[in-house]
Amino acid sequence: MNILVTGGSGAVGPCIIHALHQAGYQIRSFSIDTPASGMFPQNVEVLIGDVTDKAAVQSAMQGVDVVVHMAALLHIVNPPPELRERYELVNIGGTRTVVEAAINAGVKRIILFSTIAVYGASGGQVLDEMSATKPETFYAQTKLTAEQIILNARGVDGQPLGTVLRLGAVYGSRIKGNYERLLYYLARHRFIPVGSGLNRRTLVYDKDVARAAILALEHPFAAGKVFNVSDGEFHTMNDIISIMCQALGRKPPCFYLPVGPVRFAAGIFEDVAKFLGRQPQISRALIDKFTEDVAVDSRQIQRELGFVPQYNLSAGWRDSIKEMRRSGISQC
Repeated sequence: MNILVTGGSGAVGPCIIHALHQAGYQIRSFSIDTPASGMFPQNVEVLIGDVTDKAAVQSAMQGVDVVVHMAALLHIVNPPPELRERYELVNIGGTRTVVEAAINAGVKRIILFSTIAVYGASGGQVLDEMSATKPETFYAQTKLTAEQIILNARGVDGQPLGTVLRLGAVYGSRIKGNYERLLYYLARHRFIPVGSGLNRRTLVYDKDVARAAILALEHPFAAGKVFNVSDGEFHTMNDIISIMCQALGRKPPCFYLPVGPVRFAAGIFEDVAKFLGRQPQISRALIDKFTEDVAVDSRQIQRELGFVPQYNLSAGWRDSIKEMRRSGISQC
């Protein structure tokens, strides 16, 4: 079976490609960035292109049986309003281009990597695939629209082609974003938690994401469905910080700062930075992101596809940091 992976050179892509390769599939990677030497197994076909380029996507789709669509403009905290158009172009327009090319090429399954951010904050509740979606960011809003494009895709027989995997916060040796920054500061004893740390988070290790993707592309009843993907647990920020520190061989922070005064101070720094035309290092949105409650249930993929996470939070972070140190990544 031939599989096209879009966004293969991103943070999660190499892990997915290695897992697919080990499972015996023929892989073609299509991404906007050239992969570093040794990033992929030797017999992976590498194509460089943009998912918004219809001709390039159509060419990459030839002879493909399954598409794993990961290419996207990812979440950033507090993006400027002018970025909305770029999010729509890549996350919505790119997905539409991929789906149209896949249908024309007779592809049998399209897997979309989406996000539990489409639900918004859980507000003390536990959310599942039947919960209402309330996306709050450009990223989440455009991902939700991309999901509908995938779920509406039909083959020549009229049957659905797409499966949506709504991923919890993905971490691993190539992580980017908030957890990358958290790890960096914890490793240097430069992080003080904000708030009580009792707010919940839903995470998943990248190697478990790869296992979920393989199940979704192989299972005959996965088409036309949405599945949340996580390690099956809800973790408080206190637990996450403690486990990350254990994996680093560091002691966790012994006190925290109250949310109200910190958010007020962050607002001042943010306003001053904007007045000076600079990018603020801390913002109200960043504090809100750190203290929000996100609890999303992922039992449906376990029941219907037989997905069993292989890594709990402790094992996942130990493995991540071990790989980072082996590869010479400095923050660890």
